[in-house]
Amino acid sequence: MKILQVNKFNYRRGGAEKYFLDIVSALEDAGHVVALFSMHHPNNHPSSWEKYFVSNLDFRKNNFWDLFFIPGRIIYSLEARRKFAKLLDDFQPDIIHLHNIYHQISPSILGPAKKRKIPVVMHLHDYKLFCPNYKLYTKNSFCEKCQNGKYSQCLKYRCLDNSFFRSFIASLEMWVHHHLFKFYEKGVDLFISPSLFAKKEAIKFSWPAEKITVLTNFVDRLSDQPEKKESYLFCYGRLSEEKGIDLLIKAMSQVPDLSLKIAGIGLADDQLRALVKKMKLSDRIEFVGFKSGIELQGLISRASAVVIPSRWPENMPFTMLESLGSGTPVIASRVGGLAEIIQDGKNGFLFEAENVQDLALKINTLATLPQDIAAITIESVRQFSLKNHLEALVKIYHQVLNQKTPR
Repeated sequence: MKILQVNKFNYRRGGAEKYFLDIVSALEDAGHVVALFSMHHPNNHPSSWEKYFVSNLDFRKNNFWDLFFIPGRIIYSLEARRKFAKLLDDFQPDIIHLHNIYHQISPSILGPAKKRKIPVVMHLHDYKLFCPNYKLYTKNSFCEKCQNGKYSQCLKYRCLDNSFFRSFIASLEMWVHHHLFKFYEKGVDLFISPSLFAKKEAIKFSWPAEKITVLTNFVDRLSDQPEKKESYLFCYGRLSEEKGIDLLIKAMSQVPDLSLKIAGIGLADDQLRALVKKMKLSDRIEFVGFKSGIELQGLISRASAVVIPSRWPENMPFTMLESLGSGTPVIASRVGGLAEIIQDGKNGFLFEAENVQDLALKINTLATLPQDIAAITIESVRQFSLKNHLEALVKIYHQVLNQKTPR
């Protein structure tokens, strides 16, 4: 099968990029022919398809020239449409799989696909399809205010970085894409949701249930020989307010027998370090910086537990799946897709989101888990192996290809 994979970044940046890059490799290893469409970026992996990529644009920059081009690029990129059409004609894919195309690529690429009658599936790695700021979380709380097309709520609450300009553009983008032209509704044949939670939320925002299928993210490594556990908790990923790491730091004052290692970088780094000093926990909490590869895997495998204390409704984080696959139990807040995998008291614990006391209680009951907890956690995610995931994904491709419904 000839498959065109589309994502705005072609390097490991977050969960969406991990999925995108790993699936490209897995499909190629399985004998499929895969082409890429992305954006030029200094960190990109080398690609034979980069001549088709759109130009780089960093929306975090504030210079006038970038700000001048931002609205047009987000709402409808003529450059992306032109280059995508050229790639379609040259590659002639059987199917197109979209990942994160918002902002840097835009839905302008859906027109050329529809014109050529090429089926399109789209992955819901986050909630951007129906939430302007991606997260269903703003002003320190879960948010569904944009239901029924009320995208002005994003501007009202300045949901994008507390910025009037960015929130205005995001509101305008949603109104144009979903109300005025319905680009995604008309141009995507099937949406793939990594969690049942994300599917249910999409339905709440008026997306048709029959156009959304659930395919849980994969575990690319299942440990054969779990490492001996050490007396520390591990928390890793982006250091940002919605991740709730401050809650974990506060809970550590009630946890006498374990230390904590925090890996990652982000805007909340200084704030979190200051909190550790304020609570006089510097001797028990260590910031180890950004970790990846074998070093990260070792930290996960040796931890007594990995903690995911998120405030926002996580979709289906690889953090959770990787940890369980390594034989490490997970303590997570009862939000989003986390509760679909964590079985309270079996492969980990769930605690009430933002409840420091409940989090501390669950940490202090780690000793009640079975002695063979490593084997239990690995078994709990065995069905989500990359092999099984790839088979299910290719089956979805074939189902969409065989649909008789006119586009």
